[in-house]
Amino acid sequence: MKTLIVHAHPEPESLNSALKDLAVSTLENAGHQVRVSDLYAMGWKAVADAADYGPAASHPLRVAQDSGRAFDAGTLTPDVRAEQEKLLWADTLILQFPLWWYTMPAILKGWVDRVFTHHFAYGVGEHSDTRYGDRFGEGTLAGRRALLSVTAGGPESHYAARGINGPMDDLLFPIHHGVLYHPGMDVLPPFVLYSTDRMTAQDYPDVAKAWEQRLLTLDTTEPIAFRPQNAGDYEIPSLHLKEGLEPAGRTGFGLHVRG
Repeated sequence: MKTLIVHAHPEPESLNSALKDLAVSTLENAGHQVRVSDLYAMGWKAVADAADYGPAASHPLRVAQDSGRAFDAGTLTPDVRAEQEKLLWADTLILQFPLWWYTMPAILKGWVDRVFTHHFAYGVGEHSDTRYGDRFGEGTLAGRRALLSVTAGGPESHYAARGINGPMDDLLFPIHHGVLYHPGMDVLPPFVLYSTDRMTAQDYPDVAKAWEQRLLTLDTTEPIAFRPQNAGDYEIPSLHLKEGLEPAGRTGFGLHVRG
């Protein structure tokens, strides 16, 4: 297995950094190949702008179209091309990050904004009366697995079905479905640690054991059963879920998960 870990925490001695290091050692000891993109250590540029696209940049700037032209022409900046090559090399992607203001840190969002360009992560495949491109289960990154490893400062009860922060599955849906499943990856249930602000050194061995167990089952864990876009569950081109396919009483993000 070839795994790319994209790590987004500024402190090398943080829990997130420890989880990243443990993932590297666990997977390598199991015979897997691992590459790491440590975004803060790399000084990753988080803002997508005209400089990313070279001569393909237009005025006024049109990020989708310009990024696609730059991808096609090979004029994306070297840092972006390097991350795309890592994604194509990997068969598994792990995003390691703390939940900040209910989402990923800005530097990781900037990695997505810059690396997931038009004609690479989206805007691929046939667009017709029966297909709306290769996406949501199909696309450039199809056949790969993705896992979020997330730390949250609040207690687990705050993220329960009736918790004030909202269900964790809902908070992560835009990343799971919109960032990872959109270009075709199979998305595994996340590894989430709660109450990390209160975690002590005595708690870490149990955390480490649980994380090792998840890492060693990456290739056998069942992915979240998101509905493929072009498999018949959605009307095209409206992309509304067809009537009668939803389980009784299910609404919202849950509509897009089978079963």
